[in-house]
Amino acid sequence: MNREEKAAVIDEIAGQITESEAIFAVDYRGITVTQVAELRTKLRDADASFRVVKNTLTERAAGQADAEALKPLLSGPTALTFVRGDVALAAKAVADYGKATELLAFKGGLMNGESLEPAQIHALAKLPSRQVLYGQLVGMVASPLTGMARGLNALISGVAIALGQVAEKKASGEIPAGDVPSGAESAPQAESADTPEAIATSDAEDAPEAEGADTPEVAAEPEATAEGDAAPAEADADASSTDSETDQTDASA
Repeated sequence: MNREEKAAVIDEIAGQITESEAIFAVDYRGITVTQVAELRTKLRDADASFRVVKNTLTERAAGQADAEALKPLLSGPTALTFVRGDVALAAKAVADYGKATELLAFKGGLMNGESLEPAQIHALAKLPSRQVLYGQLVGMVASPLTGMARGLNALISGVAIALGQVAEKKASGEIPAGDVPSGAESAPQAESADTPEAIATSDAEDAPEAEGADTPEVAAEPEATAEGDAAPAEADADASSTDSETDQTDASA
């Protein structure tokens, strides 16, 4: 492999590292070409690819893609699984195939730029696939909406049934058409208590009682004045009588 070919391989691997959401490094010793083909078929559903790489070229590609955490995993026979889609589904495919063949031991990996230990990759393999998680999330969100729709349908159906029963009773004459509902006739009487005529009548009835309450106090003052005026009159009468008696005495003398 000449320099140009090596440079092309490095660029290709660096592109795969950059495009991947996760990368799993495994020891591929003992695996056959047929088994590699089978595993690649299983990984297609997760939008992942399996590639046997040369460590020296992959180290340079990791440096070019700023994936320094991948370099310690590149010792001994190494194959990389580049995952662009469902990380859990890809981890499950590699773990299940490795368990069935007793091959493909995990060395570690990367996810979103963070290092993964082999135990963490096995934990990812036990998670539900992305499709299953989406289905569960959609079910959780749609459940309240479904309940609301059912409630509205039941309410509308109930109103329609009630209106239908009223129409049937009117048609049969059980409910006469045009009758004034009970309580409607008594409403104007209740309102008449607040009409302007009723308010004016009530004020007119109350007015004399208010004036009569002040009459005794007003009438008391003229009586006192009359009595006061009568006293001087009696004094003048007594004076006149005395003067008359004096004149008579002088005349007789």
